[in-house]
Amino acid sequence: MALKTRSTKQKRLVWSIIEQAGRPLSPAEVHQAALKDLPKVSVATVYRTLRALQDDQKIVAVSLPGESDRYETKIKADHHHHHFHCDDCGKVFDVPGCGLRVDARVPAGFAITRHEVVLYGRCDQCR
Repeated sequence: MALKTRSTKQKRLVWSIIEQAGRPLSPAEVHQAALKDLPKVSVATVYRTLRALQDDQKIVAVSLPGESDRYETKIKADHHHHHFHCDDCGKVFDVPGCGLRVDARVPAGFAITRHEVVLYGRCDQCR
């Protein structure tokens, strides 16, 4: 992992947590996971580290309406996919690929450059 900013123990840990999660994580979820290895790590340090990893273009924010951002690896974000938000536990999961055919739905003369879809419901553990 080549980083543009200084590599720290906190940065390596947060990167590892996000990389291994397999789904977008909130800062609170990253903080909870980081406490297992660094019991004194603060929420502020997690936020600073997330910002540094974004500056290094290692992670990207996943924005959901009315929610705080979640974070996933840039590599994962580079492959078009959507997200599922569990109404019960609040976790966000990746929905691989995209089967939407939206070109026929836009007004004549319009050009779609991107789209985002968030599915809402209950995850398998909350059902």
